[in-house]
Amino acid sequence: MTQTAVEQPVITPAPRGKGHHKGLYVLFFTEMWERFGYYLMIGIFFLYLVDPSSNGGKGFDTTKAADLVGSYIALVYLSPFIGGLLADRYLGYRRAVILGGFLLAAGYFSLAAPGDMAMYCGLGLIIIGNGFFKPNIGTILGNIYNRPDLAPKKDVAYNIFYMGVNIGAFICNFVAAYLRNHYGWGHAFAAAGIGMLVGLVIFASNLKKIAEGDVRKPASPDEMSTAKILGSALLPAIVAAVIGYFISSPRLLGHTLFGTQSNDAFLFACVPIVIFYIRLYTTSKQQEDKRGLGALLAFFAVAIIFWVIYNQNSTGLTIWADQYTDRQMSPAMEKAAQPFGMLQTVTTEPHKVTQIDDHFRAIKDANGNTIEVMGADPYFQNLPKERWPQDGKLRLLSTEIFQSINPFFIVAFSLIVIGIFGWLAKRGKEPNTPVKVAIGIFLAAGSSLLMVVAASMTNVYIDKSSMAWLFGTYAVFTVGEILVSPIGLSMVSKLSPPRVTALMMGGWYLVNAIAGKVAGLMATFWDNFTNKTSYFLILVISAGIAGVVMLILSKWIARVVKEKTGSI
Repeated sequence: MTQTAVEQPVITPAPRGKGHHKGLYVLFFTEMWERFGYYLMIGIFFLYLVDPSSNGGKGFDTTKAADLVGSYIALVYLSPFIGGLLADRYLGYRRAVILGGFLLAAGYFSLAAPGDMAMYCGLGLIIIGNGFFKPNIGTILGNIYNRPDLAPKKDVAYNIFYMGVNIGAFICNFVAAYLRNHYGWGHAFAAAGIGMLVGLVIFASNLKKIAEGDVRKPASPDEMSTAKILGSALLPAIVAAVIGYFISSPRLLGHTLFGTQSNDAFLFACVPIVIFYIRLYTTSKQQEDKRGLGALLAFFAVAIIFWVIYNQNSTGLTIWADQYTDRQMSPAMEKAAQPFGMLQTVTTEPHKVTQIDDHFRAIKDANGNTIEVMGADPYFQNLPKERWPQDGKLRLLSTEIFQSINPFFIVAFSLIVIGIFGWLAKRGKEPNTPVKVAIGIFLAAGSSLLMVVAASMTNVYIDKSSMAWLFGTYAVFTVGEILVSPIGLSMVSKLSPPRVTALMMGGWYLVNAIAGKVAGLMATFWDNFTNKTSYFLILVISAGIAGVVMLILSKWIARVVKEKTGSI
């Protein structure tokens, strides 16, 4: 059904001046607390899944845990396709954000409850909630900065907004480490729910300040109806997912195509949705809209590789930090970290642990469940005997703390990067937006190259790698992320036709969804890569190719951006 009239919110015009719109700061703190919850949960989720059940975890092996984490990341970024559409057509952006926030909070609190049913219900609530929340808070910001006097500040506004994301992402892992080390996994997940509620209070208390960004344009007569969109994208995706899930049955192929049934189901489901976005481009009747959509879709396709490397943070790099990294600190650092709950205690004293082989692969029984045995903590398996503690106990930096390195560097580096490009702009040498993206992708390749070097310099099955490699990897990648991620949000706002802005924002998160699932898919084969150099080399080569493609496309995309906005 095509809408012919849209309820318009009462708008209180923001004062026009040299500064930023007041709504930016409302959205900044709302997003900061929402990301606090999201990154707290994702920072410990894999660790929770592989932790032995006797310790409060799920006792999954690496393959099963990586599969679930990858599926979760994929679906949490796929749901904005629907949430953006419903906000565009019916709910409005502020209502969608509030609804999404409540569902997210409920999901985190469900994860805090014991039992598999509570976990899977919680994941479902988070996935749906993110669909309503994530695309629409970005759309509100973009709409506010579409105002002529604010349009030149849009890229800077998105960078400020992105700082809020990373402040939340930095703080959360310290909270997670403290709570899970002192009180257990459930308390850590509950903290994510509390963070989301704080963000909702900030948002709901300042609705008038952001009303200017909650304006939906009336539908045009030739616009595709909601029912047609769902019928041409969502229904075929569900059908494709079912086919993908059951294609490995003995009567069909007899084996999976991409390692697990969930991988097959998700990747099959993406095909109709990708076709839907391509059809948005091919059927667009206005040439200006068609050029904008074409440039945006090209940008989406290239950016997938970048986000595959980004999502190693929750998969491959988490495994590396947990199993292969020397997490001991100097006595002075240990003393400083102790009051903040950043330390995890491991012991050589026999206790229930997951049984693993010489390559850290979990050993399973006939039913496919991991076997628990009495023994020392697995951390000691590749720690040389001469470094074992005399009292049998070591205090280590908690694994999830490594996930705060990336947001810390973003906060630390953002002003430097912005300053460098400002200096270049004054001299007429600033690269255009697509070239910045290409540079970001090349930096992502460089970050994985550091891990190739790390994996080739140490036999991680008999000794541990220095944590300096992870710091270096995150530092290089972070500079690339500063160039790619906030620019991505801004590009969607600049190039999308007004009536499908949130839907295209959902497309940007579809890119993240596919990348998240590919990252999870790669991690399901982690145990098969006995030489971890090969694992990271795949990322280096893929990102190198993507960076070259982006450079080739950069002039065309920059020309379209200039046609649409007057700037590059």
